[in-house]
Amino acid sequence: MVDMSGVGDAELVRRVLSGDPAAFAGLVTRYRDRLGRYAVRMLGNQADAEDALQETFVRAYRSLGRCTDADRFGAWVFGILVNRCRTLGAQRARRERLQVADDAALLRAASHDDPVGRQALRAAITAALGQLAPLLREAFLLRFVEELSYEEMADVTGASVSALKMRVLRARTEMQRLLGDVTDA
Repeated sequence: MVDMSGVGDAELVRRVLSGDPAAFAGLVTRYRDRLGRYAVRMLGNQADAEDALQETFVRAYRSLGRCTDADRFGAWVFGILVNRCRTLGAQRARRERLQVADDAALLRAASHDDPVGRQALRAAITAALGQLAPLLREAFLLRFVEELSYEEMADVTGASVSALKMRVLRARTEMQRLLGDVTDA
């Protein structure tokens, strides 16, 4: 496989649209890990996250011609993933109460050298995230884990900046309440 790390998103998009589907692999490689982390945290388990990620890249490939600003491919594909996570989360919520089913998903990302207390905190955070309403969890993850600005969050979610600020505030307040016993210890 050709190394495309030095090639910008816009050039890769141009190549794909010009008939080089292999260039899409460069985009997938570039964004897979970041999008995958978000999907696991949003959906709560690896299997659902993989489904959302795969569907996201298929949809992105099929509709790449609608990406109006190829330099912002990352934000565009992130928006597709956010919508897929919303849809999958809503479908699952209709079938069962939404909970984080795979506490180990975040722990696998931690090194084996993490102290037991740090692993317990990660597990508590994962459980607390699972208790947040989906829109609050989404806002919390985009702001504090993905470190997006409110403007970037608005681009990705379609919500207004003021609505996102309120969601983040509510999510942070709820996380503090849920984690109060853990962090006070």
